[in-house]
Amino acid sequence: MFSHVSAVELRETLESFHSLNESQWSIAKKSKDVTVWRKPSHEFGGFLYKAEGTVAENPQRIMDYIRPGARRLEWDSMITSLEILQTLDQGCCVVKYTTSGQLWNIISPREFVDFSCTSEYQRGLLSCGVSVDHDEQKAGVVRGFNHPCGWFCVPAQDSEISVLTGYIQTDLRGMLPQTAVDTAMASGLVNFYSDLRQALKI
Repeated sequence: MFSHVSAVELRETLESFHSLNESQWSIAKKSKDVTVWRKPSHEFGGFLYKAEGTVAENPQRIMDYIRPGARRLEWDSMITSLEILQTLDQGCCVVKYTTSGQLWNIISPREFVDFSCTSEYQRGLLSCGVSVDHDEQKAGVVRGFNHPCGWFCVPAQDSEISVLTGYIQTDLRGMLPQTAVDTAMASGLVNFYSDLRQALKI
C-alpha cells in the first residue's frame, strides 16, 4: 500500500540538518520570538527551511500537540483535514492531511500523505516525516510532497521552557512563483509557533 521508509534513515537525515553550520543558512523571516532560515534543498529545486523558537512547556506535551492526530487538527490553522491511514510500531504512522489555501489562494489547498515517526532525542523528542506513495487522491486538490522534515524539541538549560526547532522542505508542486512559495513557507512557520503557543495555554 505504501512505499517502505526507514525510520532510522529519516532520523539520521534530520540529525544531519541539525548539525549544519550557521553560515550555511540565510534568514528568510524573523519575528520577535521566532526565526526562519533557508538554504537550497538537495532534494528538489526549492528550499530547506529551518525555524526555531522557544515554547513555555515541556517537550512531551509540545509533541503531543505536534504529532499527527486529532489534537493537531484542533489548533493548526494550516490543516483542514487529517486522517491516520495506518498505525505502525514504535510511534510511527502513515497520515493523510490537507492544507488550506494561502496568499489569497494563489497557493491552492494541498494534500499530503506522510510517514511520520516520533522518538526520544537527547532529553527531548524528535518527530520527523517524509511523503510516501499513495494512489488515492482527493479530486481537485494538488498532491504536495514533503522531503525529509521534522521537529526537534528539547528542554532549555536551567529553564521551564523548551527549544523547538523545525526543518521543512515541502515541494508544493504546480505552477507557482518561487517568491509566493517563499513568502508562504516563512510566514506559515512563524504562524505555526503562534498557533501552538496559543493552543498550549488552553
